[in-house]
Formats: sequence, structure tokens, C-alpha cells
Amino acid sequence: MTTTEPIPTTDLAAIPAEVDRLRVAVRQGVTRPIEWREAQLDGIIRFAKEHTDALIDAMEADLGRPRIEGWLADVSSAITEAEYVRKHVRKWAKPRRAKLPLNALPGSARIVPEPLGVALIISPWNYPVNLVLEPMTAALAAGNAVALKPSELAPATSSLIARVLPRYLDERAFAVFEGGVDVSTAVLKEQFDHIFFTGSTAVGRVVMRAAAEHLTPVTLELGGKSPVIVADDADLDVAATRIAWGKTFNAGQTCIAPDYVLASAKVRDQLVERIAAAWTTFFGDDAAASPDLGRIVNGRHHQRLVDLLDGQPVAVGGSHDASARFLEPTIVVDPDPTSPLMTDEIFGPILPVLTVESIDEAINFVNDRPKPLALYAFTSDDELSGKIMGSTSSGGGCINHTLLHFTPHELPFGGVGPSGMGRYHGQAGFDTFSNLRGILRKPTAIDPPLLYPPYTDRKVAALKKLT
Repeated sequence: MTTTEPIPTTDLAAIPAEVDRLRVAVRQGVTRPIEWREAQLDGIIRFAKEHTDALIDAMEADLGRPRIEGWLADVSSAITEAEYVRKHVRKWAKPRRAKLPLNALPGSARIVPEPLGVALIISPWNYPVNLVLEPMTAALAAGNAVALKPSELAPATSSLIARVLPRYLDERAFAVFEGGVDVSTAVLKEQFDHIFFTGSTAVGRVVMRAAAEHLTPVTLELGGKSPVIVADDADLDVAATRIAWGKTFNAGQTCIAPDYVLASAKVRDQLVERIAAAWTTFFGDDAAASPDLGRIVNGRHHQRLVDLLDGQPVAVGGSHDASARFLEPTIVVDPDPTSPLMTDEIFGPILPVLTVESIDEAINFVNDRPKPLALYAFTSDDELSGKIMGSTSSGGGCINHTLLHFTPHELPFGGVGPSGMGRYHGQAGFDTFSNLRGILRKPTAIDPPLLYPPYTDRKVAALKKLT
């Protein structure tokens, strides 16, 4: 069951001094040495490995989530990301050569990755370990100090991270701020060198407005309605199983969860039946009794999901229990496209399935709406999958699966438009938290007067040839 323990809260008056403390560490050069960065990454890895059970216990208390999901999606993935970055950070931190045009010769140029300074990371409740540790991994690898604001909606996990993680890091360059909206508001008044926020589009706008006051760059990992296009030639058994899994992993409380399905009348009913059958295979005839189906994070979110079903043509599922924060995996067939179910991000185990006459209609349906964080296409035809991906835009996506594009270290992850901006994972994360400083070096032994006045006709002619 969801935890009822109180939300730990940082003293608002202490926040400015804590941010100043981090800035002093940056100015003193504490975070620049590559050895320091490697030590912080080692600390993240040891923290996650040594406290795996405690972290999973905390997530189970906060979210009512199956323990294996906590391991797979939060702890294990954070460890492997940190290990990958630890392996490559020295290479990424080295200056990168850049070619010069003829008019800049003689000389040399390089791109020097340098820390931005103090990075603020605001993490969400739905993956309260992964979405703390993975952005931190990128920020620390790039040589930044980090201010962390974990989600108050996962208080057990937030408390554990705040109490234990600082023991594994250099506390001169790390601070944790715990609490609700008042703490987030106070933190956002401070000046940072980068803000990394994961959460809803609505709150992302608040973060961006606050960042604009200081012209602070932001990475916004938001959400939206990630569509699934199922072609007539798709392997329906595989498609149904993978859609069913993606929709109910973490009880659908995933920013890249399949939000709705577009399929033709030819395959729609078969697809609905097979998704329902997959859920029965996953959770048995009584999903409420299954230990493998997570719960909705709190009563407010549970009621929001129940309200989304009001008056909808429910084809599968629909039962719910507010006291247990349980919502049965549910399929709604052909809802009103203007209803809140189809205009708001669902963030729960409800799957609308809409009928389209063609792939072109499905593509137009997607393109008529805000760009999603993810897009999924199921088809056996490579040309058709290329058409779907080439005719739409999304932060990322999969062909013939769901969710898995989040995991590869070398696939940059992020949104586009209302679903977010910026990328992380692997080198993309390192670069996000770095100032890629361009530096040109010129020799002094040779100083041709061509660039300098007076601009004679001969100089002008020569310059036009060189530029």
C-alpha cells in the first residue's frame, strides 16, 4: 500500500545559503578534476548497489509497485547508466578537435567541454530512483555541483535518498531539498546554471518561466499522449502483448506509456481481445489480487483516472477500488476525441483504442495533435514503418515494441515541443550539462596584414577569395 508517512521538508530560509555553498565549491574548482567526477560516479554506483533492497522497499511503500519493476526500471537501469558513463567520462571530457576553414589558417581549434556550474535536478514520483540518479550521473560526470529536489509524492524514497546518498558524494558540491510546492517554488527563485526537470507539461511551463528570470538553460522531460499505430499486417499477438505490457508497467504511470492506439476496423476488435487476453495472462482473472500490478500513487490521481472513464464506452475492465488505489486495466473503444480522455495525458492503466480507415488517417490524427514524447508503430513492413516514422515527429519511439527506447545508453532520450526539450543518457547527457566551449588558437610568428585596415582593392579581392 501507499505510504502515509509525512513529507520531509527543508527549511525555506536555508535554501539560498545552500545554493551559495554549491556555487563556492564550483568557483573553487572542486568539481573540475576528472578524478573527482569519477569518484562521484563511483559513489552513485555504490549507493545504488549497497542500498538496493532499501530503495525497492521505499518505492514499494510509496507506489505499491511490484518489486521487480523497481529493480528493472529504477535501480538496475541507474547502475548500468552510471557504469557506462564512468567508463567513458575521461574520453568525453577531453578537448575535441575542430577543423578550421582556409581563412582562419594558420591556427588550430578545439571544443572544450567545461562544467556549467550548479545544476538543479527536479525529479518526479513515478520513477523516484532512476529519475534522480540518471540525471545526476550526467551532471556530475560533466563536473557540476548538484542541487536535487526529489518528489514529495514519493516521501519514503525521497527521505532515503536525502539521508543516505550524501554519504557517498562530496557534500561540498551536493545538496538535497525536500518538500512540497513551497520548497520547489523557493528553490526555483535561486539562480542556477542549468535546470533539469522531469514531470508534467503544465509544471514544465512553470519551471521554464522561473528559469527565464535568470536566462537559465533548461532540459524539460515532459509527457503527453504517446500514440501507437497498429498496421493491418502487424503480428497482432506480439503487438497486443507488448502494448499490454507497456500500458500496465508501473500501472501505466510512465511518461512514455502507450497513451492510445490507432487501428483499422479490420484488426481493431482482434487487437482489443488480445490485449485483454494478455492482461489476463499477466494478472490472472482477478487483477486486484495480483502482486504484479502496481497501484495508483494517491487518491487524487486515482479519482482523476476514474473521472476520465465517466460516460466512456468501456470495452474491457473498468473496475476500481479507491481504498486500495486500484484501477483495473481498461480499454475504451472509440471515445470522443475531444473528451479529457483524449486531450489529457492519462498516466494510468486506461487504453483508448480508436478506429481509423488507413495509415494515412492515423498519421494525420497524430500530426493534428501536440508532438508526443514517444510514438510506437507495429508493422511487418519496413517501408511502412519508415513512412510512419518519417511522416510524424516525436521525442523517440519504437517499432514493434514499447518503452524500450529509454534503455540504450547511446540513444539520446528526450521530448520535442510540448513533450519537452533537451536530451540525456550517455554522452548526450554529458553534453547537456556541459558548456561546449569553442577555442581558436593562432600563432604569433606569422601575422599577415590581410585582415587589417586599410582595405585596399587587393586586400578586398583576396579576402573575397578566402571567405
